[in-house]
Amino acid sequence: MKTLLVTGGCGFIGSNFVRQQLQTYPDVSIVNVDKLTYAGNLENLADIENDPRYRFERGDICDREFIDGVLDSAAIDSVVNFAAESHVDRSILDSGPFIQTNIVGTQVLLDASRKANISRYLQVSTDEVYGTLGEDGYFTEDTPLAPNSPYSASKTAADLLVRSYFHTYGFPAVTTRCSNNYGPYQFPEKLIPLFISNALKDEALPVYGKGNNVRDWIHVLDHCRGIDAALRNGEPGEVYNFGGNSELQNLELTFKLLDALGKPRTLIRHVEDRAGHDFRYAIDTTRVEHELGWKPQMDFETGLRSTIDWYLSNKDWAERIQSGQYRDYYETQYGKRLA
Repeated sequence: MKTLLVTGGCGFIGSNFVRQQLQTYPDVSIVNVDKLTYAGNLENLADIENDPRYRFERGDICDREFIDGVLDSAAIDSVVNFAAESHVDRSILDSGPFIQTNIVGTQVLLDASRKANISRYLQVSTDEVYGTLGEDGYFTEDTPLAPNSPYSASKTAADLLVRSYFHTYGFPAVTTRCSNNYGPYQFPEKLIPLFISNALKDEALPVYGKGNNVRDWIHVLDHCRGIDAALRNGEPGEVYNFGGNSELQNLELTFKLLDALGKPRTLIRHVEDRAGHDFRYAIDTTRVEHELGWKPQMDFETGLRSTIDWYLSNKDWAERIQSGQYRDYYETQYGKRLA
């Protein structure tokens, strides 16, 4: 595996994966395609942009001509698709961009990759395609798909497209699904970076409903290790689930963040619950432990502390993201403004 096409590589998980690949494999080259919508930020990869093994191409995965051109421009043997609209609240307000990027974009990538005869395609998905759990039980790779939001429905449709290409064409595709990620470079609309940012400014932390919804948290670098294991050693046509074995109620997590930052719990504001809010996500990682030799290495307390420390050390980055000034970085690099 020499040259990877990584889509959405300027986002949170994608940028961590690009960096992990280049640091781990000296013989790997990466072509990073990103549309640079609001959550894609070139600055996330500023430290490796001069690496001769790395190339950035701005473009839309829904643009077949563009994707064909990228696949033809280098000896790409594998595709890892991170590109997605991923925020549930935004999907509730307008599902259109989610249908376009998550479903149509995946179809374009699948067709272009099949035409280019790539050796491996990996679809990065989410545990949200399984729907919701009650007080007990865990998602496994055999759990029926039952999405409950426009976001998760669009990811489910994409996953089923990937599955169909394997069964119809023998296309060498693998799908990974994971629990909630946290770590450096996460866009500050998501819970952990948003609450850190608000707490530092003594602003309210909006907790949905009673705050008793449960999420399993996985550090982004553990997730990247899992994607790498599935990409290199997974069986075509299979699904692999990755979780952090770190379940917490949202309110418990909020307490941990406030306590770590030395901020009062009076900053918590309970707000109207999200429409169709899934109660609990939790993943059984037995399969990936046995078949891929993968386990999460980062315990949650250590990972959360390191994440908080990263945001404390990178306040300017967070402020540029929230103000939109990260777009200045693109203008500096390419001499033109982002639309």
